[in-house]
Amino acid sequence: MTDTALQPPKSVAPDPHHAAGAPAPMNELIRGALLESRQRWRHLVSLAADLAFETDASGRLVFVMPEDALGWPPGSLVGQPSELLLGDDGTAPAFNPFRLEHEERRRRTVLRRCDGSFAVMAVSASPLRDPAGRVTGTRGIGLDIAEYDGQSALLAGRLRRGEVLDRVIARVGQEADGDGMMDAALWTMAHALGADGAVVVAEGPARGRLEVVHECGPSAEGVLEAAERCIADAPRGAARTSGADGLRVLAVGCPSRFGGSSGIALWRRAGGRAWDEEEALLAASAAGIVRMILDHAAMHEELAQQARTDPLTGLLNRRAFLEEMSRHTGRLDREGQPGTLIFMDIDLFKTVNDRFGHAAGDAVLTCLAGLLRKLVRPSDLIARLGGDEFAVWLSGADHMTAAERGDFLCKAAPAAFAEAALEAAGEAAGVPMGLSVGIATRRSGSAESVRDLMKRADDALYAVKQGGRGHWRVSLLEGDT
Repeated sequence: MTDTALQPPKSVAPDPHHAAGAPAPMNELIRGALLESRQRWRHLVSLAADLAFETDASGRLVFVMPEDALGWPPGSLVGQPSELLLGDDGTAPAFNPFRLEHEERRRRTVLRRCDGSFAVMAVSASPLRDPAGRVTGTRGIGLDIAEYDGQSALLAGRLRRGEVLDRVIARVGQEADGDGMMDAALWTMAHALGADGAVVVAEGPARGRLEVVHECGPSAEGVLEAAERCIADAPRGAARTSGADGLRVLAVGCPSRFGGSSGIALWRRAGGRAWDEEEALLAASAAGIVRMILDHAAMHEELAQQARTDPLTGLLNRRAFLEEMSRHTGRLDREGQPGTLIFMDIDLFKTVNDRFGHAAGDAVLTCLAGLLRKLVRPSDLIARLGGDEFAVWLSGADHMTAAERGDFLCKAAPAAFAEAALEAAGEAAGVPMGLSVGIATRRSGSAESVRDLMKRADDALYAVKQGGRGHWRVSLLEGDT
């Protein structure tokens, strides 16, 4: 099929009845002007654009200029479906300049050359319409904005990466929490890269070993060892390797600014297509978004931790302690177990601060926190309520067990406090520091509120203070033995 609309008119034989030098007939003048106009249009377009095209209603190319556009053999594109030229990379619906419903100006798109490489073009095009307003095709021009020395593929890759990153950021921005953000980022990346799954790995409590902290898709555990190996070799770059059962793994390190190794890994099933360099670059670019989410999560966790803990001792603060106690009492009621509250404060603590300074006082507070940590189980709670007031909640323990703990503390505290103050201030003699302890037990199923339980423990502590300090006392309810 050829473009007949723009063919020059056939030569016209001289009219034997038309005398030489006489004015040319009107139709000959019109045809000459039309030919000159088309030739001028062709010349201007060839100077201003790298591609000019026109399609019909079905999207087939009916006009292409130059004839060897994008390296295709002269005339070979005319009559072909315009989709032949689309450089669709599969990551998102490509912009199709050959089928338009409204005018587009300077839209970037990727077109395929005859040799399979890509040209990045800025296309301006407009739909063609019949008198009834129906679209009968599209006409447009394109400017190749890539270098002809091989930079076209690079720019096409950059365009692709930009589009994928825009999609990842858009999806992440729709989520409110860290888990949702990470899930959105991983699934979007996996779909864009044609991966069967994606995973985030980071150092766990045992520093130096990576753990899976977020995953999407099957076989996540099968890539952990391969991801760890890749990230160790290239902590800030992309690496490709094989995982368990022949999985094709692409891993990228993205260490958090808060320290510790971390990264992302994507995989394809055994026998799947190998990862190429462009995909590695795309994954490395997306790793920055994953790092941002990891940093956000770490910052959120740090702020939450600070909001719940005492900055000096690292123990729970009053608010967090009360919240946790309420949860513990509900669970113990369901399990039919008691719980015991221990209140305590340091005898003559103000004197230590006044005489030896706050450094000595802080050392004593930290010392008591250390003593309490040695006495509790993971299921128990410890808190600094404020000043020199501390509390312990023993889950599943009665007042007898709490009394044993209180007796130990009262006996061990004076020497431990004196040593801590001496080390911090160089002196602590003459201040008989000790510990006073009040204890109250809540039986399973009791109607006693946490507030009332705390008042009983506090009353027991006050009675110890009134009775000379340095010992413990249990507040018993009727029926307690």
